[in-house]
Amino acid sequence: MGAIRWLKHLCAADWLRWRQFPRPVLAAIGQVVGEQEKRHDGELRFVVEGGLSPARLFRGMHSRARAVELFGVLRVWDTEHNSGVLIYVLLADRAVEILADRGIQACVGNPVWERICGEMRGHFSAGEFELGSAHGIRAISDVLAAHFPAVGSNPNELPDKPLVL
Repeated sequence: MGAIRWLKHLCAADWLRWRQFPRPVLAAIGQVVGEQEKRHDGELRFVVEGGLSPARLFRGMHSRARAVELFGVLRVWDTEHNSGVLIYVLLADRAVEILADRGIQACVGNPVWERICGEMRGHFSAGEFELGSAHGIRAISDVLAAHFPAVGSNPNELPDKPLVL
């Protein structure tokens, strides 16, 4: 693993996290999540991490493996309709990962998620973190609304507020 990656994760992670996702941006993202979840029976969980821990870096962990780990730890898989979706942003690697629970993944293939990740990364590259996040959340909600439209009561099973690690 390269020294530059280590430096990004260990030295710039906190700075990146609060510079690119300050409190007002996080509040706006949480609001968009809450609004969009009214359209479908899916549950969205937005997580931003500045950088990985030294132990994870030493093991060679990358964004996809970390997203899988968080998917389990945060219990995104534990929704009534098996329709949880994790949106994970790893700033040090400029990575965006979307993981969907088995209920929605059975209906939607990886190319859809990869397209949305690419669009989010494009916004992030332009410094548009709030816009890119909102765009990704809305695009995911379009997919969820097509496969899991809101019917009857729609309890909020996962927090709308983004998690910052």
